[in-house]
Amino acid sequence: MQRIGIVDLGSNTARLAVFAFETGRWFRLVDQIRQPVRLGEGLGQDGRLTIAAQDRAEKALQLFSDYAGSTGLPPLEVLGTSALRDAENQQEFLDRVERLGLNISILDGREEAELGVLAVANGFEFENAWVIDLGGGSAQVSRLENRLFREGGALPLGAVRLTEKYLHSDPPKPKEIKRLERAVEQHLGPMASRLAEDVMPVIAMGGTVRNLARAVQKEQQYPLLDRIHGYFLSRDDLEDLVARLLATKAKKRGAVPGIKADRADVIAAGALVYRWLLRQGRVEGLWISGLGLREGALMRRFLPAPHLIANLREFSVKNLLRHYAQSKEHVELSRRLSAELFDGLQPLHGYGSREQILLDAAAVLQDIGLAVNYYRHDRHGAYLVGSAPLMGFTHREQALLALLVRYHLRGRPRLGDFQSLCAPGDKRLLRTLLACLRLADHLDRPRAQRVESLRVEIKESKVVVQVLSDEDLEIELWQIEQHQELFRSAFDRRLVVDTEPVSRLGSAGSEDDLAEETVTPL
Repeated sequence: MQRIGIVDLGSNTARLAVFAFETGRWFRLVDQIRQPVRLGEGLGQDGRLTIAAQDRAEKALQLFSDYAGSTGLPPLEVLGTSALRDAENQQEFLDRVERLGLNISILDGREEAELGVLAVANGFEFENAWVIDLGGGSAQVSRLENRLFREGGALPLGAVRLTEKYLHSDPPKPKEIKRLERAVEQHLGPMASRLAEDVMPVIAMGGTVRNLARAVQKEQQYPLLDRIHGYFLSRDDLEDLVARLLATKAKKRGAVPGIKADRADVIAAGALVYRWLLRQGRVEGLWISGLGLREGALMRRFLPAPHLIANLREFSVKNLLRHYAQSKEHVELSRRLSAELFDGLQPLHGYGSREQILLDAAAVLQDIGLAVNYYRHDRHGAYLVGSAPLMGFTHREQALLALLVRYHLRGRPRLGDFQSLCAPGDKRLLRTLLACLRLADHLDRPRAQRVESLRVEIKESKVVVQVLSDEDLEIELWQIEQHQELFRSAFDRRLVVDTEPVSRLGSAGSEDDLAEETVTPL
């Protein structure tokens, strides 16, 4: 295991993110320190960092350096962005912080955009998208094609810069808003035209858009409040929020749930950029990335070039599982048996590979709550799954996965608080997957690994599941008999379980068939 500390020294905030990782296998955010520094304050007036801004940034870097020293981190990787690369007195600041022993890499606009795209490529399943990272001093606008950086760079559209240049009244006056929007059009007009002609996903990152998304989530009592990454902020919701922000004084904006007080005076400018882009590009909304510059920098250490995770969903599940000890043997048997049930019952349920992947993930994570406590471990596990950063899964899928973990042992499944995230028919989907998961789990309830395989035969009024084993399965069969009601509600048929010794299969070919891998990879 290695640890690394990455600092994003931005125009508005400075943030230290500490990651633990094992190269190519797993990573985890283990700590984070955020400090508002407003390094870009006043930069647009004379092109120089103010003494007060330098003082704040130096204190933040001192804090980060002290943390690194006391926790045994290797030398911090400090990334300077818009404010530092644009400042005429850049060297003055670098000389001030030299005593801290920090090596500050000042990124040009393209480098900053590339790191943002790398974070997106490892956080979403989109092959192609527009990526916009709006910070305090600039906005990085890029194209993702085939999961790789295609083009992009920095534009002078940061929230701090735009506020200081255009929004002088509190709240802003209509004529100030118009001037700001004309500046946005000058820089983002070509992108908006391309979006209007060929609609592509727009993925937004940075503190401004995360605050906007959280404000909408809190107002709507979003059921996955801890999950910003992968959230879809609709144009209508953004329009409503921007209208309220523009009618409110900066001091009161900081009291809006989801908006940080230190962003209250500049968030309206950033919100106007996004509103203009969605309007002119005729885009339905923004996908919010919880990953950004720091995660992009991590990927350069975590994976060899081109630094891409091959299968996001598989990696996300395994990445979460590696943080919590579980019985590998039981996990693998549950995966195999649940997949055999899913395949055998496919003529009844009609679902495909995406649903089977969800079932497989649930089989892997069903007992994750044991890491907290045995008692109520189903509920503990549902919380861990619901709050984990599961890249590659939609919020709807993550909610269903949490519900599968919640009900894998017992209980009548309900969508509950996740109802608003789910699609029509998801009650049936939940019952179907849960029936496969629960039967597979309980066929190894003693953890004795006595079941070899399953065969499914569908009849008019019943389903016969033939359990193949050379051992006595009285306990296992007694366990699954208790879940007849769930099975009938899912498949409208009675469950009949029969046993067959593996030794009676007769041909070596049959035994070879049983030895084959039946689980569809995540």
